[in-house]
Amino acid sequence: MFNKQKLKGKVVAITGAARGIGLATAEALIAQGAKVSIGDIDLELAEQEAQRIGAKAFKVDVRDRESFAKFIQDTIQHYGDLYSLVNNAGIMPMGAFLDESPALADAQIDINFRGVIYGIQLALPELLKKNSGHIVNIASLAGRFALPGSAVYSGTKFAVVGLTEAVAGEYRGSGIQFTAIMPSKVLTELTSGTENASKTIPSVTPQQVADAVVGALIKPKLFIAVPDYLQTVHSAFNVLPQWAQKRTRRLLGDDGILTKLDHQAHAGYANRIKKLEK
Repeated sequence: MFNKQKLKGKVVAITGAARGIGLATAEALIAQGAKVSIGDIDLELAEQEAQRIGAKAFKVDVRDRESFAKFIQDTIQHYGDLYSLVNNAGIMPMGAFLDESPALADAQIDINFRGVIYGIQLALPELLKKNSGHIVNIASLAGRFALPGSAVYSGTKFAVVGLTEAVAGEYRGSGIQFTAIMPSKVLTELTSGTENASKTIPSVTPQQVADAVVGALIKPKLFIAVPDYLQTVHSAFNVLPQWAQKRTRRLLGDDGILTKLDHQAHAGYANRIKKLEK
């Protein structure tokens, strides 16, 4: 499917890579011959998975600029010159906007958006030394099509999409590529309990998102939706008048997170990310 020679020996650092999309991406890149470092706040799990797939694990808290800088430098020290950073770390609480604690809102802003800013600011100077490389930001379909019940999350993903486009514009002609990956509902722990809440939203696997990342690194593209037809759907939806958009959303049941989320099934993930509140 892909040209393995393009990524053979390339050094790629991935955040939030001990599970889910990040781990699937690490495996897909190693299959292409890349040298991969997986960074995660859960170092024990990261080391376990790294040993299994043939990667190198480092601890990183993307909310902490010094921790992120150490992750980048540890990767370079272990493997050599950095070719790509995949900003994957993110959290997605679900529920009514006014019910969300300020601390959990702050955690989303710090992890989903500020962490991406830190990552780009720290990795980009390394890539500019060679005038070559690629920064991939894992955004979301929610960064183009906001959903009730994930207001702050949607806001952070809109921000990631905008940040990616703006920075890409600043550095066009530099030899550095930028991509925002925008998957729909991904079948990971993050979306547990949404089986009945979002039936109208297409589901994709972490492997499909990982394939999109590999595809972007081989054939650069600024925006990639997963599945890819959603890019066309979004563009078509945006030309509709507001009344038609609202009616369509209502018919599709876009408020399913608020009305149909299985809180018991989602409790494990919700409790895990609650520990990230400061």
